[in-house]
Amino acid sequence: MAPAAARLLLLLAVAGVLLRPAAAEIKQELFKDDSRQSILFEKFGFSPRGSVSIALTGAKAASKLAKPDPTQLGFFLLSDEALFEAIYQQPPTTDLNPNPDPNTACVLSSPYVIPLFTFADLDADGNYNRTFPISHPDEYSLFFTNCAPETAVTMEVRTDMYNTNLDGTKDYLSVGEAPVPSIYAFFALGYVLFLAAWLYLTLYHSRLSAHRIHHLMSFLLLARMLYCISAAEDQHYIRVAGSSHGWDVMFYLFQLVKGVILFAVIALIGTGWSFLKPFLQDKEKKVLMVVIPLQVAANIAAAVVGETGPFLQEWVTWNQIFLFVDVACCCAVLFPVVWSMRSLRESSKTDGKAARTLAKLTLFRQFYVVVIGYLYFTRIIVYALKTITNYKYRWVSVAAEEVATMAFYIFMFYMFKPAERNQYFALDDDEEEAAEMALREEEFEL
Repeated sequence: MAPAAARLLLLLAVAGVLLRPAAAEIKQELFKDDSRQSILFEKFGFSPRGSVSIALTGAKAASKLAKPDPTQLGFFLLSDEALFEAIYQQPPTTDLNPNPDPNTACVLSSPYVIPLFTFADLDADGNYNRTFPISHPDEYSLFFTNCAPETAVTMEVRTDMYNTNLDGTKDYLSVGEAPVPSIYAFFALGYVLFLAAWLYLTLYHSRLSAHRIHHLMSFLLLARMLYCISAAEDQHYIRVAGSSHGWDVMFYLFQLVKGVILFAVIALIGTGWSFLKPFLQDKEKKVLMVVIPLQVAANIAAAVVGETGPFLQEWVTWNQIFLFVDVACCCAVLFPVVWSMRSLRESSKTDGKAARTLAKLTLFRQFYVVVIGYLYFTRIIVYALKTITNYKYRWVSVAAEEVATMAFYIFMFYMFKPAERNQYFALDDDEEEAAEMALREEEFEL
């Protein structure tokens, strides 16, 4: 295989890693004067009864040099296994053994891809419509490649990727994601029960000890519950109809709301607002003013990436934006916790309340460690699960993220529940001496 084709396959490998496996909704997109060498449409796990349907309308190619060769423009499927075989098992090329056939530089001629059709198969109006059965079940990426030099393509493309059930109905969810709607529905029910118990605690049982932060935490549970409900409905309708029927709007809306409230709650708990003091300092307000807009930007980027798909020209850019703002939020939200810990340690030298300060520091350190663990797990471990897990078990990453989130919520809500004697004041005065000794140690230094 020629070096040009090898380089293209390497680019496709990077794109395939970046692409998050998702539901293969029925996609329809218009491309006008697009000169990209390759366009990634979808990544989908097929069962033995899988199919991919492609319909082209008004397809044409124009070049500044000469009339493009229609066999150099076309669609193909590529599995991850074949992709890496193509990259690492290609024979080396030297000046003594040049490739005399220029057409072999096109990825369509690679033995590792599954070519579907080229522009030579189009009718006189540039139309094409055909369904291709998948003979070997696997996870495949659907690509369009343009190997003609300096050629721009105009076309309208509709893609349907699905598996056929035994009863003849179509399932537009990738193999391995079939349990995802049920997972979201299960956790939605869990948050319903969680919210009911929390409202009972804050509005009835311990209403005199409830602070404003507790009511904000109630809204966080409500947003998380609605997010899981909308995610379950979104995935269900995609599975049966190939379209979310408007549930994607609700999904992205509640994703935005729960993200903003979650980071705000973590920041406010970290500052001690409503627990230790009823006000926020200027630097703490600035953190909130940074975190909330960043969360809005992150969710907008996530919506663009999720709805448009990788065929968008700026898709990689939007992925980078999403990654940057998400990391920035995770870093910014930790500052208030660190500030509170340092402030408490300094105050312990003058206020004469070592036992109470030690209790506060212990709680804040536990919260700090758990927040870091939660952010690390949901941003890195979950992504690793999506990448390394076999396509038949992609639901595992969704379940792992939801279990980690539920566990984090239970910890946070339990540790900061309304109570007349919470862990901020868990130690008695007769333990002052022991607490003072503990505060002199370096274990509370960051």
